[in-house]
Amino acid sequence: MLSFQDLKRYKNIYMIGIGGVSMSGIAEILKSKGFKVAGSDMASSDVIDRLISHGIPVAIGHNLEDLSKCDLVVYSAAIKLDDVELVKANELGIPIVERADFLGEITKYYRNTICVSGTHGKSSTTSMVSMCFLEARKDPSIQIGASLDAIHGNYRVGNSDFFIIEACEYVESFLKFHPKAEIILNIDNDHLDYYGTLDNVKSSFVKYVKLLPDDGILVYNADDENCSHLSQYTKAKSITFGINAQNANFVARNISFDKNGYPSFDVYHNNNFYKTMKLSIPGKHNVFNALSCIALCDEFGIDKNDIKNALLKYKGASRRFEYIGEFNDVKIYDDYGHHPTEITAVADALKKKQYNHSWVIFQPHTYSRTKELLDDFAKCLTNFDNIVVTDIYAARETNTYDVSSKDIVDKIDKLGRKAYYIPNFDDIIDFIKRNAKPNDIIITQGAGTITSIGPKLLSSEN
Repeated sequence: MLSFQDLKRYKNIYMIGIGGVSMSGIAEILKSKGFKVAGSDMASSDVIDRLISHGIPVAIGHNLEDLSKCDLVVYSAAIKLDDVELVKANELGIPIVERADFLGEITKYYRNTICVSGTHGKSSTTSMVSMCFLEARKDPSIQIGASLDAIHGNYRVGNSDFFIIEACEYVESFLKFHPKAEIILNIDNDHLDYYGTLDNVKSSFVKYVKLLPDDGILVYNADDENCSHLSQYTKAKSITFGINAQNANFVARNISFDKNGYPSFDVYHNNNFYKTMKLSIPGKHNVFNALSCIALCDEFGIDKNDIKNALLKYKGASRRFEYIGEFNDVKIYDDYGHHPTEITAVADALKKKQYNHSWVIFQPHTYSRTKELLDDFAKCLTNFDNIVVTDIYAARETNTYDVSSKDIVDKIDKLGRKAYYIPNFDDIIDFIKRNAKPNDIIITQGAGTITSIGPKLLSSEN
């Protein structure tokens, strides 16, 4: 296994899949530390344009010439082992390392690596924590799984010992990290294509908690029964947050919502009034996210006024209940949530807003998740007034599960509600334009290509 001390022996690093959310941030960190970095990706993007503008050469396709000059190759998990550049690196005897392993070694470099994890809410909470550390002028390095306006992208390279990182549990990649502090938002039955059972997911989080040093910090959700046992697996300081668990260290009380669905709430710390907070994003689920952020930031000595100001300034990360625009007085939002728990949270947040009727356009993500959670998907979608379901976004899978989006529609029909199965995006746009009325709200929901529908609806009006 490559260590960061080993890394210092290398001068030229080549990154395959450099335009990825995590890879691009790693590239910038390396460049800031004096390494010469180059890379490749299969398609151009705003992220790649940003890398190039910062002096990092990126080839679209392959660049065997630059690769042959490097001392080390880093590749993302999406790269197949028969990739032309990986094959060439092996032929030349150049050391290669996978992204998660490499990032894990980089986390050792920072005295305070803060990992935000949980099945739902990671990007939003990582963004909140980042905003607070920026407001307090802590100059953190940051990696988020979504774009944040305050840092003009998904990563930031700072000059302090703070590294705030979104830590994903998929394929147990978060076990590669070396955290000083962990936020665990919740534990749910996701990624069962890898884990198989919820018990296996819970066991993985136990391993994750055990990574904390004795002088570390564990912040976890006291309202989530799957998190309730975690503190017994570490000597790190444990801090709890919750809404229903009134004995939690940080509790939200007197929650109210304005006409936009934005919550205000009083925070109590160990049953003593702490501060009244207001968010500029909707939903009760974001109260939980904010509580975890407050608990962690308070432990790191960030002033409560800085926390309050930062949370109020935070307008949301990309694809997290993101406002896209409107046509014919119909508002369009876009959300990344692709698990029934996430969709239910979005529906609850939506109900706090003022509107005529709601529309959800849902694209299921992966066959395995759709098959495993079929009944739950049908049930959660009935929280919307009008339901459109399009084809499953396969992502990394082939359909060996004998499941389709039509199965969700049939389940919804059995629940006594009408849903529309429309596989073609252009047909969805025509359907919405014919049927949506002024003061309706539309939300495109899913982790795949469904995000393109909102902008197409807007452009179709021009």
